[in-house]
Amino acid sequence: MKMQFVRHALTVAIGGISAAAMAVNAQAAQEVSLGHTLSSTSHYAVGAQAFKETLEALSDGAFVVNEYASGALGGEREMIEGLQIGTVDVVITSTGPLGNFVPETYVLDLPFLFENYDQARCVLDSEIGDELLEKMSNHDLAGLAWSENGFRHLTNSRREVTSPADAEGLRVRTMENEVHQEAFRQLGARPTPMAFPELFTALQQGTVDGQENPITVIVATNFWEVQDHLSLTGHVYSPAAVLGSPLLLDGLSDEEREWFREAARASAEATRAEVSRLEEEGVALLRENGMTVNTEIDIGPFQQAVEPAYEIFTNQHGSEMLERVQEKASSC
Repeated sequence: MKMQFVRHALTVAIGGISAAAMAVNAQAAQEVSLGHTLSSTSHYAVGAQAFKETLEALSDGAFVVNEYASGALGGEREMIEGLQIGTVDVVITSTGPLGNFVPETYVLDLPFLFENYDQARCVLDSEIGDELLEKMSNHDLAGLAWSENGFRHLTNSRREVTSPADAEGLRVRTMENEVHQEAFRQLGARPTPMAFPELFTALQQGTVDGQENPITVIVATNFWEVQDHLSLTGHVYSPAAVLGSPLLLDGLSDEEREWFREAARASAEATRAEVSRLEEEGVALLRENGMTVNTEIDIGPFQQAVEPAYEIFTNQHGSEMLERVQEKASSC
């Protein structure tokens, strides 16, 4: 009887110790906020899930990732600022506002810089892409990986656009990016920069006539509800970046920082795969939902019209990086 009592006491004690250990481990898990502006079913969300699964697996649960989709932590500019001051840990963002923080990245936003996905991905995965990620550390940001949005196309609610003349006078929402804005001014449109979370309502209310985004974003945001016409101009390849907060990463060990970089690479890979899938299936979906899709676009006049954007860029930022990107792209 006495032995049974002892065994029972030991069992209770061990169980208590195990429960206490589990509680300590649970408390020790560090929460990581990951923000983006697209919906929880978007290609960004696919990348966010890959980041979460990879980091949590590599850290054996020491880090727990909480995804904040649909601009829950603010627009892209606000979230990037959050990285700098440590209120946000990881962000998946377009390069739209990034040039305002890291001017070297403006080169990636030049119109018609890349001919296809193979070229764009080849350049971003090269030493050039690595160098641009490293430059972010000079601006209180940690560049973890290059992800993707895709080639940008023009939508609007007023008329079909198959030539630059058709874009004349259209109020087009652009990203908060001087290169994009200048390109649309050269087309005769009226660029109207605004944060992405404001865009759907602005289109719905007629504040702007149109917008430009990759198929992935047009699908994820149900723009067919407020836009009638899609023109497959492919005028700009739009990368995305997975960024971290130095205030978080600088306090980690080398091994832990590598976990974050590996998670970012997994995120980028998953996002690119989703972009490729949506590029194949998205146009049919948009047609099914009532959009008129113009595929017969003469790109030549568009390219000629936006050439001044290159001169404006080189006058402000020099030509060295642009020439390196073009040379690398031609060899890919």
